[in-house]
This record gives sequence, structure tokens and C-alpha cells, in this order.
Amino acid sequence: MGHPLRVSSPQGRFTAEAAHVDGHVLTDLEAVGKHLFYWWDTGEIGHVHLGLFGKFRISKGPVAAEPVGMVRMRLQSPLATIDLAGPTDCAIGTADDRQRVLQRLGPDPLNPKADAAEAIARMQRSKQAIGTILLDQRVLCGVGNVYRAEALFVTGIHPARLGCELDPVELQSLWSTVVAMLRQGVKDNRIITVDSSERSTPRGARVRRGEATYVYHRDRCLRCATPIQTVELGGRPCYFCPTCQPR
Repeated sequence: MGHPLRVSSPQGRFTAEAAHVDGHVLTDLEAVGKHLFYWWDTGEIGHVHLGLFGKFRISKGPVAAEPVGMVRMRLQSPLATIDLAGPTDCAIGTADDRQRVLQRLGPDPLNPKADAAEAIARMQRSKQAIGTILLDQRVLCGVGNVYRAEALFVTGIHPARLGCELDPVELQSLWSTVVAMLRQGVKDNRIITVDSSERSTPRGARVRRGEATYVYHRDRCLRCATPIQTVELGGRPCYFCPTCQPR
């Protein structure tokens, strides 16, 4: 940020929008849940939502490599090139467009000013399964499939229980767990939900994949060794331990 950037669209689908900000300065970046907003000195605001398949590829140095795959947006500076491929959304808009996106979102657990009471109230009003609710970005934003399964495990909540069946203490614990896990994920730049006291990996060593999660993509519960089960909620399988998370 702070320097003019070359903005292009090797894929071609973002060419018209890229022309609006090509050669201009990116003044700020804002993350809200799974949405990214790019603030430009033109007054325009870019919006990126990665979805399930979107990814960034960063290459350092002044010379950009040939694009790999269908690159929707390329940002270039003398220091690095950032390629974006496969996003659900990539557009240039206005402050009003940004506000319309925000109005669709629930509280963001990574925002220190997030309204926890509002998130809890939204979960408790719902007659859907809590495993579905956690993926509903209108209720709270930013929780993906891994954190959904792991937060429910840590709080001992079966994913098929209805939001309206959960008491305020359970929902407060769930919210606090989600907040702690997401913040730790940002710090680690990796998803590790297992407490250090329950890992055999030596302190300071890279946590092995098999010790990074309690139930997600595991055959057996890391804590009690019960075979893991899954239930389809929100269009995706939710992993849970039937012993540690009784219905």
C-alpha cells in the first residue's frame, strides 16, 4: 500500500473494473468475515469474496511470472505480484456497495467491537441446527467448516441441536470459543484448534497435522478415540464425536 499498483485481469473477466484503478494507490485493506475490501485513492472500493475455491498466490520480486490458471485479478508492484484465482466475487464498487454487503453479514468474531449479544440472540432465535447456523454469514460471519466442527466439539454441543434449544450459557461459550479459535488462527497463520496440553508435539516444533484438530477430518476423536461421525448441515459435512457431543 502507498504506491501505485498495476491492476490487470489475465483471465479477462475483471478487465473493465481493473482499468478503473490501474496505476492508482491502494490506501487500505479491510477484512470483514470472509470478505475483503480494497480502498483506492480514486474513492472506489474493491470487493473480493474467496468462497470455497478462491485463492491468492504471491510471488516476490519485480518481475511477474506467467499467470498460473484462470487468474481473475493481478496486483503488481516493484516488490511483489499477487494473483487472485477462482473467487466467488471480485468487483470494483462504491461505499454504498460495501455497505450493502455489510448489511447482509452478522457480527464478525475477529472484530474487537463485534456485538456478541447480537450474535448470541441471532443463534438463539433460530430453529435451524446449530451446525447450519454457524455457516450462515447472516448470523455471524467468518466461520468455516473446520472452525464450525472444532468449536462445537470444544463446547460439547452436538451439531444437530437447534439454536433455540441451546441456553445462553452454551451460546456464550460457543461464541467465546469461536472468537478464541479464529484469533489464534490469525496468529498462527494456520488452523490449530487442539490445546497445547493435549498435543505430544514438542513446544516450538511444527504441530503435526494429526494433532491440529480434535474431530475435523479425523477417523477417531483425538480426546476419547470414539469413531467420528458426520452429519450434512449447511450443505457440508460436519464432523463430531458422539461421545463428547451427545445429542
